[in-house]
Amino acid sequence: MTDTPDLGRVYREDAERYDRLVSREDYQGNLLPALWRIAPLQGRTIADLGAGTGRLTRLLAPLAGRIVATDMAPAMLRVARRTLGEQGAANWSVAVADHRALPLASASVDVAVAGWTICYTVLWTGSRWRDHLASALGEMARVVRPGGVQVILETLGTGNETPETLAPMRGYYDALGEAGFASTWVRTDYRFASVDEAEALIGFFFGPELAERVARERMLVVPECTGIWWRR
Repeated sequence: MTDTPDLGRVYREDAERYDRLVSREDYQGNLLPALWRIAPLQGRTIADLGAGTGRLTRLLAPLAGRIVATDMAPAMLRVARRTLGEQGAANWSVAVADHRALPLASASVDVAVAGWTICYTVLWTGSRWRDHLASALGEMARVVRPGGVQVILETLGTGNETPETLAPMRGYYDALGEAGFASTWVRTDYRFASVDEAEALIGFFFGPELAERVARERMLVVPECTGIWWRR
């Protein structure tokens, strides 16, 4: 479909609008308690991999002893840097980085979190996706200290009230299980100020089909399910 959003372009060129979208996500605050159940966060050194504009970084920074946010897109990290500064946190740093070559020392963090991002080492690398995924998971394991936790968040459907694995993601999620990751899921619904805002921001990132449903059903809350995978 020619009108499917080009997410690579979004990440390179439209970081501000992307941040407006993700700031509406998880309005019920389900994500942080779910992470707490999996990993100790208070005072820990945390790496937020593929941090984008820093939504997860901003959530975790008040708890962390230190947090570093990495992303391939400098435009996304510029927004992260600005919003973290506005939040008043002083325990953070950012770095442009690929998941397959992290600029972090071995055994340097207690918790590594990668939210809605490792999937691109699968979706954008063609038939060799398993090799690229293995590289990304290997780097994640390398930077985590013994006894630490690796956490991956990925979509189980936007617009869904119950989890659904999208066809392009099935092999990837199976591979995470084979690599020793346990999993659970939570609702991370979006809440918007108006139907017009919901339609515009949902359409911008998720495409016209879901945006048309938002407009037709006059949705201020758009349901979403997020999978959480972790291993120690």
